[in-house]
Amino acid sequence: MDDDSRYEAIRSRDERFDGVFFTAVLTTGIYCRPSCPATTPKRVNVRFYPSAAAAQAAGFRACRRCRPDTVPGSPEWNARGDAVGRAMRAIADGVVDREGVAGLADRLGYSARQVQRQLTAELGAGPIALARAQRAHTARVLLQTTDLPITEVAFAAGFASVRQFNDTIRTAYDRTPSALRASERGAAAARGGPAGDVPLRLAHRGPYDARAIFDFLALRAIAGIEEVSGAPGARTYRRTLDLPHGSGIVEVDESPGQAGARWLPCRVHLTDLRDLTTAVQRARRLFDLDADPYAVAERLAADPALGALARARPGLRSPGAAEPEELAVRAVLGQQITVASARTLAGTLVAAYGKPLPAPSGGLTHLFPEPATLAEAPLTELGMPEARRATIRTLGAALADGALTLAPGADRDAAEQALLALRGIGPWTAGYVRMRALGDPDVFLPGDAGVRHGLARIGADRDAAERWRPWRSYAVHHLWAGEPSPTDRED
Repeated sequence: MDDDSRYEAIRSRDERFDGVFFTAVLTTGIYCRPSCPATTPKRVNVRFYPSAAAAQAAGFRACRRCRPDTVPGSPEWNARGDAVGRAMRAIADGVVDREGVAGLADRLGYSARQVQRQLTAELGAGPIALARAQRAHTARVLLQTTDLPITEVAFAAGFASVRQFNDTIRTAYDRTPSALRASERGAAAARGGPAGDVPLRLAHRGPYDARAIFDFLALRAIAGIEEVSGAPGARTYRRTLDLPHGSGIVEVDESPGQAGARWLPCRVHLTDLRDLTTAVQRARRLFDLDADPYAVAERLAADPALGALARARPGLRSPGAAEPEELAVRAVLGQQITVASARTLAGTLVAAYGKPLPAPSGGLTHLFPEPATLAEAPLTELGMPEARRATIRTLGAALADGALTLAPGADRDAAEQALLALRGIGPWTAGYVRMRALGDPDVFLPGDAGVRHGLARIGADRDAAERWRPWRSYAVHHLWAGEPSPTDRED
């Protein structure tokens, strides 16, 4: 897009571009999302920025009406596999807060100077500014949804000092932390319960087929670490999270509770509030909330073979993974067996080797087993052939020693090659892991039984998938969604 087309987007208040770019107004000193309902400013007074951090660095503060810091993440950075895309995914996961810029650079395989230069060139802000903008948003959420003392909010949000926290909040929101908290008093926003419980709204853009994604997750929910309750249309998905500073539980509701809402209600329960940003990002990846359904539909709905399926479900998403290493193990367990059988095996694995929660919560009792634990486990409880058990141990060892990296920001091509180099892992497993654990929107699984059946049903062959780039992962889910029952998966 050029600036003229961006201006047309804000004149029409086009929600498709929320999070893709930000608009700032010179006369007011405020930056907004493109769909802000305020009066459209004159073109001469408008400037455009590729990130909220860039707008803040230029001296603009967030609009109090449209809250531009709460928009869905840019689908471009989530889809891209280059250094900038990988860096943005890692920053969103809190890597800079935990490991600094040097840690981010080491994960990417670049020098800190190269990372700084590339991010500044494309996003108008370096890694520290991007992380600071994210911390400011986390702090606002904690200020307005919990009763934590302001000093504790500062450190929970990732700030190194209270002074830095105060300065950043004033710059971003033109208010002191106390004033920002007071502005929400008496509002309808839900407030948290005990310390560590945070209610949230997970924003998404465009149509969202919540029923399909809850069906997908319910079918695969593993006893002890996941559960889905309620009737279709009003279900709640809950799962445990193994986070950098402790454990957590995330709950997401199927229904937003009001017609036309572009968000899913969420509650996060943490043993350490410093994990809030990471927990939220993992939930967003699991539910594929940063996708661009308009771009997906533009390609798939126009296809002569797949078009009818795509037009029938314009908001279909490609679920990611809350725990990428867990997903890789689950993919191995699911080789050449039904979804139900794989779920049973995973439940047995959790019961035998999972780490118990400090206190059970409903049906949630454990964290998924750590890779190092699986690397040394006999796994006889699974009743699987020794070759398959050996594959799980080999996978666990590769994840534990860093030979295989699936963390946000990992190189997708390198991860796939590392997976294929492990004995017992073939193209289906590597592709499935790439699609879900690494969030790649362009993975096709030609050897999958459900995909083959789906292709036959629409009268297409595997060559048709070339027309579906760069959204083949979504095409796979459209093919799966038409299946009458869970099918065998093949490797």
